[in-house]
Amino acid sequence: MCGRYTLLADEAEILDKFSIEQSIPDYEPSYNIAPGQQVLAVIHDGDKKRAGYLRWGLIPSWATDEKIGYKMINARSETAHEKPSFKHLMTRKRCLIVADSFYEWKRVGNEKQPKRIQLNDRKLFAFAGLWDKWEYGDQKRFTCTILTKAANRFMQTIHHRMPIILPKSHEDAWITTTNQSADEVHQFLQEVETEPFQAYDVASYVNAAKNNDAGCIAPLHK
Repeated sequence: MCGRYTLLADEAEILDKFSIEQSIPDYEPSYNIAPGQQVLAVIHDGDKKRAGYLRWGLIPSWATDEKIGYKMINARSETAHEKPSFKHLMTRKRCLIVADSFYEWKRVGNEKQPKRIQLNDRKLFAFAGLWDKWEYGDQKRFTCTILTKAANRFMQTIHHRMPIILPKSHEDAWITTTNQSADEVHQFLQEVETEPFQAYDVASYVNAAKNNDAGCIAPLHK
């Protein structure tokens, strides 16, 4: 799964790496992005790419209670094309969720050791995401979820699931390709290759979502 991540790049770097023309309103880096928070995402509006904020934790358009979002921070790529909550989003509401590392907790005996995980060869990347618009009464929310898959050999030593990080060459196709069925999008995800990772231990300080400073990513020295 993916339950916490970071985005520490400055705005100019994000605009450049994702070829976005307009500025990002109220952008702030974060050491500890958690479910329920507003997260930076990139979509294609049919004309150009736009960056903005979605709340992390998908609320399907048909839901009557927004609390369901806390149970839908991730979607399994193996079955998303079949599930009512995600199937129609796979065909028309795909997004890039911008990050530069993520956290995962490795079980060690009776404890869980948090680790910060980064790509070896590039700093900024994007998770494959889905988004939806929810309206109920006078309430309106734009929310998202991160797609996951079975862990690769590296991640298996830490956790059995991992987020899907799109290769740079696949990012535009993920948000711009139209007229695809859910099955075709599912096949696209299954063919995405995983880039090499690196990881290091961090302190349990990161466990509390209220902690959002350099202490979250400081290497743990035992």
